[in-house]
Amino acid sequence: MPDVKIITENPILAEEDGRVFDAYLSRPQSGVGPGLIIITEMWGTTELNRNLADRYARRGICALVPSVFWRSDETGVISAEGAARDAAWERLRQYDFDRGVDDIGVAVNWLRRSPSCSGKVAVIGFCMGGRTAFLASIRAGVDAGISLYALGIRNHLDEVPGIKCPVQLHYGLADIHVPRFEVDEVTEATRPGGHVEVFLYPGVGHAFFNPLRAAYDAAAVELAQKRIDALLDSFKDA
Repeated sequence: MPDVKIITENPILAEEDGRVFDAYLSRPQSGVGPGLIIITEMWGTTELNRNLADRYARRGICALVPSVFWRSDETGVISAEGAARDAAWERLRQYDFDRGVDDIGVAVNWLRRSPSCSGKVAVIGFCMGGRTAFLASIRAGVDAGISLYALGIRNHLDEVPGIKCPVQLHYGLADIHVPRFEVDEVTEATRPGGHVEVFLYPGVGHAFFNPLRAAYDAAAVELAQKRIDALLDSFKDA
């Protein structure tokens, strides 16, 4: 698939109580394509997130990375290294997933109205963003949901009957943050509806998709990327 020229922007999605809900948008320079909301890990919107958005824009997809921590005291990027790591965990503990999913709904509606978007919108998330993406696949009216090493989906299994779109869940089986019993619970609970595919990666740890983390696994990323791309590409002619 040939790459296309892209345009990047920083739109404002909403404003509330003096706070600004902004985002990074990467889209094809011309034409119309499906939309993709990228929900970050707990570190905030990093260069890796923007690079991923650019990758999808070059594939003809309008990719939006919303600033999910816009309601927090610290809205920007927090380092994954050193003492700052504790601050990132504290921000995550204070994160309200219900409000976060509402924010993703705002982002979905904004992207659907974009003249570069066909109206089809999927969501992908990593770690805490994976949990948010899972909930968005139920509550935010998206056309597909993709979660990688999502924390805490087992807390929302009562909402599984509400899944009406294709959903992919990707888990590394050596993930110390998502224990195997949780993976098994989620797999069993999501099997009956027929909308959810669970992909397991033996020997692979948490954050395996992130090339800056020790658990990065190129082979697992290649396989996961093929599965994700196949789902997203199915919306290009829809």
